[in-house]
Amino acid sequence: MSITTNEELAGMKAVSELVALTLRQMIDYAKPGMTAKELDDFGGLILEKHGATSAPIKTYNFPGHTCISINKQIAHGIPTAETILKEGDLINIDVSAELNDYWADNGCSFVLGKDEHGHQALVDASKEILRKAISNIKGGVRVSDIGLIIETEAKKRGYTVIKNLTGHGVGRSLHEAPHEIANYRDRFNLQRFKKNSVVAVETFISTASTIAETQQDGWTLVGNKGGYVAQHEHTILITSGEPIILTENNGVW
Repeated sequence: MSITTNEELAGMKAVSELVALTLRQMIDYAKPGMTAKELDDFGGLILEKHGATSAPIKTYNFPGHTCISINKQIAHGIPTAETILKEGDLINIDVSAELNDYWADNGCSFVLGKDEHGHQALVDASKEILRKAISNIKGGVRVSDIGLIIETEAKKRGYTVIKNLTGHGVGRSLHEAPHEIANYRDRFNLQRFKKNSVVAVETFISTASTIAETQQDGWTLVGNKGGYVAQHEHTILITSGEPIILTENNGVW
């Protein structure tokens, strides 16, 4: 969406701060031995307490308040009671919600407890790359140029990017134009970022794969060549200079 009034800005700030708070508290709450459903229910209660509705449920009837993807799952993981969180797991939590007709989205990959399997370097790379990408976004910049930054920085570190998962516009619904803020330079995408618009920018940095494939449950995504993926995401307001990170308090940085 494009922010044109103080009321719209206040609405976007409120929902963005809530999804960020929910994500941060879910990360802090996660412990080995807990089920993914317990963690998801905790996040759902935070959203409900503040009068918000889970965006995945409202938009897609997703079987969870949030998406919780573990280890080789890239995204859209279903938080089930059968999934037990373990020390050293690579976990991704994606929290998006609607509050008073405004929508925001954010996500974070992290290592649970001790880094027993060496995932922290991938997590750190994803965070650093997202920071660099966002710092280069302003009105008039080509969307594909940000994709080039993400892909180039990933290659420098020995990683690939997932090409069929992208960032997107957000605000009056979960997914709006621009619909594909890709993690690589899409030379066919001639769109430019617009000043005063709101977008959700996210990284999908991979150790091996380049394409996310849907599993038999119809939701969970894994890589076409295996490996692991770290995702980090912020909802931002684009300006003529440094963007305003509306989900800044999620603790990704």
